Amino acid sequence: MSMVYRVYVEKKQGLTAEADGLRHDIVNLLGITNLTDLRLFNRYDVESIEKDLFEYCKTTVFSEPQLDHLYDTLPKEDAVIFAVEYLPGQFDQRANSAAECVQIISKQERPLVRTAKVYYLYGKLTEEEILAIKKYVINPVEAREATLNTFETLAMQYEIPTEVATVEGFLQLDEAGLDGFVKHLGLAMDLDDIKVCQAYFKEEDRNPTITEIKMIDTYWSDHCRHTTFLTTIDKIKFEDTLLQSAYDEYLKTREAIGRTKPINLMDMGTIVAKFLKQEGKLSKLDESEEINACTVKIDVNVEGKTEKWLLLFKNETHNHPTEIEPFGGAATCVGGAIRDPLSGRSYVYAAMRVTGAGDPTVPVSQTIPGKLPQRKIVTTAAAGYSSYGNQIGLATGQVDEIYHPGYVAKRMEIGAVIGAAPAENVRREEPKDGDIIILLGGRTGRDGCGGATGSSKSHTVESLESCGAEVQKGNAPEERKLQRLFRNAEAAKLIKRCNDFGAGGVSVAIGELAP
Repeated sequence: MSMVYRVYVEKKQGLTAEADGLRHDIVNLLGITNLTDLRLFNRYDVESIEKDLFEYCKTTVFSEPQLDHLYDTLPKEDAVIFAVEYLPGQFDQRANSAAECVQIISKQERPLVRTAKVYYLYGKLTEEEILAIKKYVINPVEAREATLNTFETLAMQYEIPTEVATVEGFLQLDEAGLDGFVKHLGLAMDLDDIKVCQAYFKEEDRNPTITEIKMIDTYWSDHCRHTTFLTTIDKIKFEDTLLQSAYDEYLKTREAIGRTKPINLMDMGTIVAKFLKQEGKLSKLDESEEINACTVKIDVNVEGKTEKWLLLFKNETHNHPTEIEPFGGAATCVGGAIRDPLSGRSYVYAAMRVTGAGDPTVPVSQTIPGKLPQRKIVTTAAAGYSSYGNQIGLATGQVDEIYHPGYVAKRMEIGAVIGAAPAENVRREEPKDGDIIILLGGRTGRDGCGGATGSSKSHTVESLESCGAEVQKGNAPEERKLQRLFRNAEAAKLIKRCNDFGAGGVSVAIGELAP
């Protein structure tokens, strides 16, 4: 039986910024002035590793001797001690990176690594104050309190289904039954959507599998299908004359190009491009069947020689994910924005971040039930975005955060990027039978599952505590490897068609590859 080895790492005096910052928040935001000191340890548990290798990795992987203190056991002190770990199946960037580093050193199988943060709270704290601190530190969407005991094994035990379940009796459900079915599964689709599904499977003369229902729910989510933006607007009234004149101009533009499709927000957002294209003023727009970033043809001066390049733009919104899990939501906002031009075989060079929040100085006691404090969202989201950008090597030249009471109800998190690639490196051909489909990227846990539908649903206090899987955990080092791979002309020219894995997952990604 393999051993599980453990080590604790604490920053040396003068380098304890994370612990000091948390202590400041607890004293000044939570008003817990009895807290006299706070210490923070990173805990590593490692399995499937030789003892000699583990001892070597203590000072080469898990810590930096010039910056950190190492402990084999926790110090025995008069303090409140608790540990926090990610929920089972959540992607842990720290553990993943540590395991990769150990494997690079050993040149053998990658070990199992599990991490946790251990907190020491000093001072005469009441039970209520301890609970308040834990509530501030532990976001139930992604983490939980961990045991302080040792582990016999780190292997997670999962029950792997052997077959996909069929939704028996689906064809016979009446309207009330269909409505109950949607609510029971927590689907993003509404009653009319599920009626369309039932009609389709009645024609097929079979009950659907649960996988088919979940895939349709993902495809029809607001994230993938833009249902809100495609909602027909029958009547609209403006109190602002500026908005009215802009709308009138939109109607004139529709008439000028003979647009007869329904009026909706998507049409308003895209009408100018349609008009300019009809007028012959978008000759440099690069169009294809690939669904990637907006792509423009440009000429680039490379050491005095003109080369044909493609310039790609993309923006990503992660309002809901960042609201419920600020670090991962904001990190994957910029990571998700990168994915689209990256799937267009380009290298992303620069980014911009625009966010909206409530007043972060408002006392934590005034936080809306079921939501994180505005300061927690603001600071943790900033850390998540910068962490991803720093790891992947992306410069963010413009950062603006808007504070307004309207953003208390729903945060705004926007990331925008710009990339480019030599035009000769980009093949765009129709896939054919026999072509090889490669799924390329890092291993993740259950994170991201239901991300598209999660942002399309209304949430309650109870539902937010069980939707941690809906927030993708970005893997910046892995995406950086893909950027470098796609920058290689030989590798890029092997690709006939490419699409990124967004919140829709593998079903949507492969679906968009199909001709």
